[in-house]
Amino acid sequence: MKRLALFAASCVLGVACKTAEPTPEPPRAPPPAPVAASAEPSPSAAAPAAPVPQGEPQMPPGLDAAVMDPSANPCDDFYAYACGGWLKSTEIPAERARWSRGFETVAERNQTVLRDILTRAAEGQGDGSPDDKRLGAFYGACMDEAQLEQSLPALRKHLTKLSTLKSPQDVASAVAWLHARDVNALFRVASDQDQKDSTQVIAVVDSGGLGLPDRDYYLKPDVKMREARAAYQAHVQKVFELLGDAPFMASRKATGILAIETRLATASLPKEERREPEKVYHRLERQGLKKLAPAFQWDTYFAQVGLPAGEALNVTQPKYFAEVSALVRQQRPSDMGPYLSYHLVRSVELALPKAVRGEFFRFESTVLTGAKADLARWKKCVEATDEALPHALARPFIARTFGEEGKATTLDMVQQIEQSFERNLDTLSWMDAQTKAQALAKVRKITNKIGYPDQWRRYDGLDIQRDAFLDSYLAASAFEQARQLRKVGQPVDLSEWFMSPPTVNAYYNPATNEIVFPAGILQPPFFNRDASAPVNFGAMGMVVGHEITHGFDDEGRQFDADGNLRTWWTPASDKAFRERVACVRKQYDGYTAVDEVKVNGKLTLGENVADLGGLKLAYAAMETYLAKHPDQAAKAASYRFTPGQQFFLAHAQSWCSKIRNEAARQRALTDSHSPAFLRVNGPVTNLPQFQQAFSCQAGAKMVAPAANRCEVW
Repeated sequence: MKRLALFAASCVLGVACKTAEPTPEPPRAPPPAPVAASAEPSPSAAAPAAPVPQGEPQMPPGLDAAVMDPSANPCDDFYAYACGGWLKSTEIPAERARWSRGFETVAERNQTVLRDILTRAAEGQGDGSPDDKRLGAFYGACMDEAQLEQSLPALRKHLTKLSTLKSPQDVASAVAWLHARDVNALFRVASDQDQKDSTQVIAVVDSGGLGLPDRDYYLKPDVKMREARAAYQAHVQKVFELLGDAPFMASRKATGILAIETRLATASLPKEERREPEKVYHRLERQGLKKLAPAFQWDTYFAQVGLPAGEALNVTQPKYFAEVSALVRQQRPSDMGPYLSYHLVRSVELALPKAVRGEFFRFESTVLTGAKADLARWKKCVEATDEALPHALARPFIARTFGEEGKATTLDMVQQIEQSFERNLDTLSWMDAQTKAQALAKVRKITNKIGYPDQWRRYDGLDIQRDAFLDSYLAASAFEQARQLRKVGQPVDLSEWFMSPPTVNAYYNPATNEIVFPAGILQPPFFNRDASAPVNFGAMGMVVGHEITHGFDDEGRQFDADGNLRTWWTPASDKAFRERVACVRKQYDGYTAVDEVKVNGKLTLGENVADLGGLKLAYAAMETYLAKHPDQAAKAASYRFTPGQQFFLAHAQSWCSKIRNEAARQRALTDSHSPAFLRVNGPVTNLPQFQQAFSCQAGAKMVAPAANRCEVW
């Protein structure tokens, strides 16, 4: 069930008032003394480890001394200093691949609220509205383990449609049936704004249909990737055995599926190149696609998938679809059946018997995540319900957790940081006046969406059956996919949200020039109404600045104030920008993500630029705010750390994270975000504000030499 447009907005996590009340903290050990902030660097930048004497100022609200490691030197490893105590005392839950003090902790808190809402609905104790009944039926069916054990007959009926293919028309019809239920096999179809006419929605066909996370898993020759491919083939074979195939037949199917997916992977654009908007924009229209890929029966497909009539079509990767055509021409129709069948099973495994679900967990935990136990069923069902009925579930969540006070406070912070961007433009000597004027127009036209949408989505006509989760799961997927495809040919709906309100994330969408902050992220440690102003600017303010900067990173800058993909930079400013982001790319290329795997500076470039710009903008906004509010400045100055130190500590403590090696490797290969520790240490090495706050000397690890210091925005 799709949640984001095909060319997804840029998010703060590679996983956004009146805040939910945090669990009371037990008494803590005395926190460390503050590091002196002075104009001149001190001989030693390490914070003293001795307990603070009685009578010292209190710890700033919103920061936690127990999370820190005062024995670490903030100028050598700020992440260790800010998060070292948490890292030493925290274990990743057995069912998780990653755990953080920020995103995962808040998401778990939100899930508990959602679970209560859904349990009450399933037990008939909700408000009795049609949406409440849908929520109760969907969640109740998902939680009915006994019913899931009886789901294979219903699955086999669907698989029969996919395993009796006799002609190219049958293949196209089967692919259309899958795509109408948002099962991405061979490729995927969606609706999206026309990148060069942001007022209109067009159809898009894109690469898809791989069972492994990325093309590199199929193509790289190193030992780890060869092991992953072997494990994947064994896993696919086991799935077919669990569905009733003899081992020989299951093995043959697995071999064929891996061969098909390897061909598709070979024809796919590398993930780094997908970040170039021009490389994934090709208005070939339907007729052009037919000429490019004639062996696939497009008329049959378009007639059945649910797209409105019309020619408008973006073919993101022409080379890929030429390969799809060659594949369909060279394969017997019956040989496509196992591949299509596996992708149906993979997409609905949540609705299948425990043995099948267990096999998917075994493979993923062994090769991709490293998790030691499967996620609790109720958590999976909460996630599935939020995906299937996001607005139906969001309404009671918002009623319980979110208030107008938080919405107003967050909007005020967003506007302050947007103004910080405007002021910062005047200081950029590398950008000429003509380009600055365009950038100013763009930032002033950003739309800010906070908390939840103004209009709730309706689910009239969606039939959820309490005693048939597989059918209900597919029905919900089909309902949402039909909604997405109906947009084609229509004006863009600027009120639409692409994340559900309980989501712990935030995003910038270049096509609509908007920033969205779901209610889910507007909670501690990101936003805390009791925290000092520097703490909120360091935690939530950085997220805000990060999303604003996405409008001007290497991708976002290619879209104008109205969301159109066009050149609005002068050649001189364009050249200067490229030189500055090249510095950022080189910096992150030099980091190691895990074991021997390096950070991909090109893949992560946009996020790294946004982290650096976000911190700089939020810090400047904090300084302006404190100058205008002397009472808040005096209050912030009364705490144990200086306002500047509070700011950077709050940023770091919202990113304290642990991750298993398997998951770290997968993220390093596929995620556009750098590892959490580098999202703390990477940007601050370039910021004089950090070095002044912690009195870091030249030569310290957290101080980039002047010749190598990166600054974009």
